[in-house]
Amino acid sequence: MIVEHAELAVASGREAEFEAAFGEARKVLAEADGFRWTELLRCEERPDTYLLLVGWESVERHTVGFRESERFQRWRALVGPFFAKPPAVEHYRELGDRFTG
Repeated sequence: MIVEHAELAVASGREAEFEAAFGEARKVLAEADGFRWTELLRCEERPDTYLLLVGWESVERHTVGFRESERFQRWRALVGPFFAKPPAVEHYRELGDRFTG
């Protein structure tokens, strides 16, 4: 599995609006072929910065299957207006199960 790691800079003062919009946008993500899970985290030191993590079957399921689909356009229409700059996106490969101690 691949984990998409996206740092999202949200326009200052619009964080609550973004979080509400993301509640709808994650439903669009969940419809995508190859989608596994998603998690949104908010930075404590920079409250206008978020970390979006999305589990995908493969990089191609994200970069081609989702990004080139109508679903991506719907997702971007919901959350894109809140971005202060384009998201920084990278993909990571899982090396094993999550360790919880």
